Amino acid sequence: METVNQFLSTASSWAWGPVMLSLLLGTGIYLSIRLGFLPLRHLGYAFKLLWQGRRSQQEGDIPPMRALFTAMAATVGTGNIAGVAAALFIGGPGAIFWMWMTALIGMATKYSEAVLAVHYREVDADGRHVGGPMYYIKNGMGRKWQPLAFAFALFGTIAAFGIGNMVQANAVAGAMENAFAIDNQWTGLVMVGLIGLVIFGGIKRIASVATALVPLMALLYIGVSLWILALHLEALPNVFATIISSAFTGHAAVGGFAGASLILAIQFGVARGVFSNEAGLGSAPIAHAAAQTNSPVRQGHIAMLGTFIDTIIICTMTALVILVTGTWTSGETGAVLTANAFSQGLDSDWGAVIVALSLAIFAFTTLLGWSYYGERCAEYLTNTWIITPYRLLWLVAIFAGAALSDYFNTVLILADLLNALMAVPNLIALLVLSPVILRLTRDYLAQKEKN
Repeated sequence: METVNQFLSTASSWAWGPVMLSLLLGTGIYLSIRLGFLPLRHLGYAFKLLWQGRRSQQEGDIPPMRALFTAMAATVGTGNIAGVAAALFIGGPGAIFWMWMTALIGMATKYSEAVLAVHYREVDADGRHVGGPMYYIKNGMGRKWQPLAFAFALFGTIAAFGIGNMVQANAVAGAMENAFAIDNQWTGLVMVGLIGLVIFGGIKRIASVATALVPLMALLYIGVSLWILALHLEALPNVFATIISSAFTGHAAVGGFAGASLILAIQFGVARGVFSNEAGLGSAPIAHAAAQTNSPVRQGHIAMLGTFIDTIIICTMTALVILVTGTWTSGETGAVLTANAFSQGLDSDWGAVIVALSLAIFAFTTLLGWSYYGERCAEYLTNTWIITPYRLLWLVAIFAGAALSDYFNTVLILADLLNALMAVPNLIALLVLSPVILRLTRDYLAQKEKN
């Protein structure tokens, strides 16, 4: 098993290496330029559409706003707390600048994914609106590209059990054990019951729970972060100056921080941005395909807000709290570093409790969002009969992840590799179908100007 893990780790490191990150970043830059940097110009308009999307009677399964929160349920996870801290630990403060740049570029990618997802979606045998990369490859690129659609669905079906299931269940169990000394198996059983009640209600129940939890957890986390930043207001100018300077020079060793080169700052900043908001991986458009809308471009505007909120706002809060409290030089990393920063920022042990609860809720919603992604990928490979068995297997994997099965590490490494491979068919589709994205965008904007 050790040999298998070593082989998979090497393959995963290569898959998430400079070539993949360059492809993700390059596709985002290309789409940003071709769209005339529409996401940045239309940010305010997108928030207006989001507010209008609270309810809809148009074709689809869930209101546009709920589609966004379902997608965000999957993307706002442990990476926003532990991942940002790890990026700071390895890449230094400069990594945050490159994380911002990656997110701003990724908004164009997320916009494009949602436009294609709605434009090429289908209605399945049970009357659900289904879409995503496998459908816009099949319906937009023709028969010769079918192997790409199959590959994406296969990678997504399996990868969901790692990145969206076992790692999240393990994070919740760990948070509950550290904060409240609750046994991992009990946490696993409770999660199985709660998740089961939600996912067997389908996309409408998942969307309802996501709409209730995602804004609540985000606002609470942001609120506590802003309070800490207000208490350390005098440190903020120096923190921003350090972020900018380190982004172009790297950062020397200081305290428990081993130092970071410019290359490490860029690499881990870009990686954190990609891992956090999943722009380019092709997962989020699966949720946006279910939106009640007749306009792919309107949903594209709403979809790109997920990247902005996830990375520019939530991840930035984590980074700034760690930096203003000075804990980033402590030598700690991951969730421990974030917990220490919040405890020091609040001058109370409640900081660690808040981080633990936030981590648990973030991971819980990720379990919901990715259950839907994996289910839709599995349905594409087979048919609607797979849905119930897939949901049951999903619950079994949750308990296994919480209880730390013998094959836990192997599953996670394999899922990480497949998660990277999901991006390849999606990026090819985005580039090949970019003329369709541009045409739909031009037509919508022309009609908008007339009205």
